[in-house]
Amino acid sequence: MPPSKKPYWKISKSEIHNKGLFATRRIPKGKAIIPYIGEKITKEESNRRGIEWENKARTSGEGLVYIFELDEEWDIDGNVPENYARLMNHSCEPNCQASVENGELWIYALRRIEAEEELTFDYGYDIEHFIYHPCRCGVPACPGFIVREDQRDQLRKILKKALKSAKKVSKLNS
Repeated sequence: MPPSKKPYWKISKSEIHNKGLFATRRIPKGKAIIPYIGEKITKEESNRRGIEWENKARTSGEGLVYIFELDEEWDIDGNVPENYARLMNHSCEPNCQASVENGELWIYALRRIEAEEELTFDYGYDIEHFIYHPCRCGVPACPGFIVREDQRDQLRKILKKALKSAKKVSKLNS
């Protein structure tokens, strides 16, 4: 899909994480907003980079993994300066989603988005490493960590159990 002559987005300060993309005007549901571009890499290279960047992020606190699945063989590493879509922040109640069409990755509006509203999508991280991905989206349903939607109830159970155990230990130490 060709880009709009006047972009639907701008870069601005974000309450979620430093900076993000914001709507420049009302965006209708289903509208293609911005392409997610970058280097096309194999799954093997994707895994190598993902592990390397995740280890780096644990010490720096930066979100450095901008890899999206393109298909069963290829991924897109969006960590390139001209990929403004990489600035979109995660939300547990996103207003956008990524979709692959004809070998291209685009960000689409999930619902009508108002002017000045931050553009967000669900990063879809697996629960396996949730502890390294705190979430700051601020929505009421947020479990506090970036985990894909179908694993959030499981995460809440894990956190509830951990809190219960911590309270027991605290009582024993009192």
